[in-house]
Amino acid sequence: MEYDRDKVDEVTLALLWLTRFKEAGSTRAWKGHDWETMDRLHSKEFISDPRGKHKSVLLTEEGEKHSKRLFDKYFGSKP
Repeated sequence: MEYDRDKVDEVTLALLWLTRFKEAGSTRAWKGHDWETMDRLHSKEFISDPRGKHKSVLLTEEGEKHSKRLFDKYFGSKP
């Protein structure tokens, strides 16, 4: 099936905002998403390498900002 991978990346990054948590001063998010998508987000430097044994990934500073903005864009309540 063909699909717009950029849109999937955006929504996945937005959902990472939903599952984020703080650990040792860093923001992490649960990584239960499609591996190819997670690899693309890593290559775009939004998250740490998802291929480790951790159940979460580290959101980079840019990834955290972009994730929040996308979450608000797709899922924020309208005034």
